[in-house]
Amino acid sequence: MHSTSYTVLGVMSGTSLDGVDLAYVRFKREARWSYELLVCETIPYPEAWVVRLQDAVDLSPEELKSLDIEYTAYLAKTINTFRDRNPLKIDAIASHGHTILHRPDQGVTYQIGNKPELAKICKILVVCDFRIEDVALGGQGAPLVPIGDRLLFKDFKACLNIGGFANISFEQNQKRIAYDICPTNIVLNHLTRQLGFGFDKDGAIAASAAVDGSLLNRLDNLIFYKEPFPKSLGLEWVKREIFPILNQSKATIEDKIATFTEHMAVQLAANINLLANGKGENRVLVTGGGAYNKFLIKRTQQLSQIKLEIPDAKTIEFKEALIFAFMGVLRLRNSINVLNSITGASKNHCAGIVCSP
Repeated sequence: MHSTSYTVLGVMSGTSLDGVDLAYVRFKREARWSYELLVCETIPYPEAWVVRLQDAVDLSPEELKSLDIEYTAYLAKTINTFRDRNPLKIDAIASHGHTILHRPDQGVTYQIGNKPELAKICKILVVCDFRIEDVALGGQGAPLVPIGDRLLFKDFKACLNIGGFANISFEQNQKRIAYDICPTNIVLNHLTRQLGFGFDKDGAIAASAAVDGSLLNRLDNLIFYKEPFPKSLGLEWVKREIFPILNQSKATIEDKIATFTEHMAVQLAANINLLANGKGENRVLVTGGGAYNKFLIKRTQQLSQIKLEIPDAKTIEFKEALIFAFMGVLRLRNSINVLNSITGASKNHCAGIVCSP
């Protein structure tokens, strides 16, 4: 499928459990790749699905298989509902699925919703399951979006995404480098739910509470932050390393939110500042739900030596879905869409399973 123009529906579900992101995108291949975000929507999860996905990491293999079947049907229904509201010409669906297990050190990564039934129910070509091949090749299986950063957002010094986790992507010695920096909304939303809120709107809770120095010190000194890249994070790590520290603290929930927000700002700025002395464009593109956290962005900018740039709302919210759509295009062209300089795999490769309806 070597066209010069593609219309693809990118589908993404992140660890922050905001919902299913759907991005209908037109890509064109001329002197360089370009894109146009045409129709985008986030379909929020019903509370029952939020609870099931939160707890899925503790399921038995048999229970997980059953959940995968149900989630695939749910995802297909969500996609078809979107398509009914938006009768669009779609060449293919590129679906990330939802990550339940991510233990690359054990050779395991599992995204539910990537079963062949997705193509059959949607009655359209599907490209999915982008991570398993990289892990099989010894890689981290994450982050994957930097191939899009390189080819679609090359005018920026770096791309920083703040979703359930924060990751950064940049060029170094003619190689694309990317890695997870720290957990972000996956922890903040866990804390704010204890106060009855889905998230900390604009960072208002953090801005009005106090940073606990002792708690901040424990968080900042976690071993992961001293490890070299490539490296990636998952919910399992958060449950093992972050939640026990927060649970042991006697700080109020509000102060824990303020402290974790400061922890995020410190870690984000430390990694941004590693790029400050390089040549070329000195702007960092910031996307993901965390880009709306005004207090977090303010603190990160105060600690950073490079200008943070917040783009339009569509790019903030749908950049990952956009890039998974792009990865689907590259897969259909049999072009490399995963770089081993990022994941640590044994070679660059073209990832994704193609499922016919």
